Amino acid sequence: MIEMEIEKLLGKMAQEGVIHSGSKVDEAMRKVSDETRTLCAKLNNGVYTNEQIRQHVSKIIGQGLDENFSLFLPFTTDFGQNIKIGKSVFINSGCRFQDQGQIIIGDQCLIGHNVVLATINHDFNPLNRGTMYLKPIVLKEKTWIGSNATILPGVTVGENSIVAAGSVVTKDVAPNTIVGGNPAEFVSNLEDKIK
Repeated sequence: MIEMEIEKLLGKMAQEGVIHSGSKVDEAMRKVSDETRTLCAKLNNGVYTNEQIRQHVSKIIGQGLDENFSLFLPFTTDFGQNIKIGKSVFINSGCRFQDQGQIIIGDQCLIGHNVVLATINHDFNPLNRGTMYLKPIVLKEKTWIGSNATILPGVTVGENSIVAAGSVVTKDVAPNTIVGGNPAEFVSNLEDKIK
């Protein structure tokens, strides 16, 4: 797809917030996903320097990355073109990003092993299950997402906050807090842990 086609597709996805199975948007999204799966397979089946990894990820997400971006492989995303990554971000191995609804990662975020960021829900009606509802995930600057955490559609994690390992985050996380559990709940204020 050429750049204008991507921009038009992203605009429709953001504006409508839904992808109906079999629609033109669905067809275009699947073409991008096919390309992205191929790029992820190449990324995950090679031996690369940090700079080469940055180049591969930049191609997948369609955005340049700063020299302090770091990613440990493997990494998968099923769309790729709707991820925005800030400066000095670290993503550990095994992460899976479902970004059709958009994923925004702020500066200096740390993302642990096997984190899932999922921006899609499917229709409850079994006859309409192919319909996808899209909501963005936003990780504000300096957030730390612990290993094996899952963040669900529409969630914003406030700046400096920590999501404990293994948590399932179903609602927004206030800035400067720690949350944990399934579903994730308030554990403490960050200032109570800083000595």
